[in-house]
Amino acid sequence: MTDYNPNEVTSDDRLMAALAYVFSPLVPIIFLLMEDKKNRPFIKAHNAQALAVGIIMIIVVPIIATFTLGCGSILWFVMLWWAYKAYKGEYINIPVISDFVKNQGWA
Repeated sequence: MTDYNPNEVTSDDRLMAALAYVFSPLVPIIFLLMEDKKNRPFIKAHNAQALAVGIIMIIVVPIIATFTLGCGSILWFVMLWWAYKAYKGEYINIPVISDFVKNQGWA
């Protein structure tokens, strides 16, 4: 058993949070199955948001891209920005998603 402070954000936590945004929704689902990852507060917060956003993106981006001649995929760059912020160790507040995830008790 490793000795770590659960409130401490490690470089591994930051990397895993960033990967959750970049490869959403696949990586967040994998992290939910890993006991050591899903119990870390920083990873848990970002993972829940990334999973929710990833599922929404799968539904919304094709619809937006249809009407905007492919410009809907620019939303993916927003997720890259969130991944960068997570890698820097910051918590991200996504207007509707963050509140929903917290109210559901997922983060």
